[in-house]
Amino acid sequence: MGRMDNPDLSETRPVMKSDDTIPTPLSSELPLPGGSRENTVAVPVSPDAGGGTIPPEEGREAPGRSRFWFWLVILSFLALLVIGAASAYGGYLSGIQRRTSFEATRVASKVDEQFQLGVQDLQAGRYELARQRFEYVINLDPDYPGVTENLAAVLLQLNTTATPTTVSTPTLTPTVDLRGAEELFSQAQVLLADGKWSEAIDTLLKLRKNEPSFQAVEVDSMFYVALRNRGVQRILSEGDLEGGTYDLALAERFGPLDVEASNMRTWADLYVTGASFWGLDWSQAVYYFGQLLLVGPNLRDSTNLTATERFRLASIKYGDFLAENKEWCKALEQYSAAFNIGTDPAVEPTAAWVAQKCEGGEEPKEDEEQPTETPPTPGVTPPAETPTPEPPTPEPSPTEPYPPPATL
Repeated sequence: MGRMDNPDLSETRPVMKSDDTIPTPLSSELPLPGGSRENTVAVPVSPDAGGGTIPPEEGREAPGRSRFWFWLVILSFLALLVIGAASAYGGYLSGIQRRTSFEATRVASKVDEQFQLGVQDLQAGRYELARQRFEYVINLDPDYPGVTENLAAVLLQLNTTATPTTVSTPTLTPTVDLRGAEELFSQAQVLLADGKWSEAIDTLLKLRKNEPSFQAVEVDSMFYVALRNRGVQRILSEGDLEGGTYDLALAERFGPLDVEASNMRTWADLYVTGASFWGLDWSQAVYYFGQLLLVGPNLRDSTNLTATERFRLASIKYGDFLAENKEWCKALEQYSAAFNIGTDPAVEPTAAWVAQKCEGGEEPKEDEEQPTETPPTPGVTPPAETPTPEPPTPEPSPTEPYPPPATL
């Protein structure tokens, strides 16, 4: 290209066609102070103002819509992160749970194995080794069934045995033959199930004599059951009150008595105490057998007299004693108490005569001379008064003396 000959540069400017428009920023599109341009509107310019309208730019999106897509992408990314984190945490918890379950299963298997080995060592007389195994079980599972009782049995043997078996020389100690002890133990279990308490006690005594350390806790429990039940049976069925009380006292050494057994022992003591006053102090006999009349009316001793019959007879004898001392109303109370249990034709005439004395107000008073008349003999009607022309005389006494109470 050559040098231009025309120095006038105006000719080099591009020529604008009449239909061309120049994009001119409008005052309405300018940003407002403190506001945004989202609400701005393009206002067409009249041809008179600048030669035509300004078309909007093609391919340009509104600012509000672009921001919506931006936040949508951010929220989607955050949601993915949360889902991923939750999945990872769930997998972590699942792994922890499976690991814990596996560990618990492994520990339970080990605890069970050591407990069974400890029982075998206890039965074989290897007390020190059994003690170590039971202590290991308690450290891992303190609530394991039977471990506390077996450890107590091992410690008892270690404290009472002069030369306990050591773990270091197990081959030097001969193995104890427990076949006889196991047979006695099984035999005692069968006897207890059949209710043969005396035979079971004899078998357990033989077992304890031959093998003191064999199943010590279980043998003590069997002793308690046999002695408790035999004591109750002796008191209720056999009338052996002293023997039953002694059995219950022995059973109490192995464990506390239940309510039924404790009541049986109390009632047996009341009966024995009341019988000790028989023929010596009828008032005391009435007192003790009167208590049994409410709680144990059918309780009896070797004489086969029930507490009810004892109370009836003691009431009659006490009434006779009071009648001899001219305490008619008190004597009548004792006869009435006896008749509430059962009538006695041999005593009814005496009771009727005593009732007349009580109704007549002949109860003796203090510092007064006691009358000399005595109640009639049971079964004999007192003689009637014989009128005479002479002045009336005091009522004669019965011609027959009052016989002593009959001996039971």
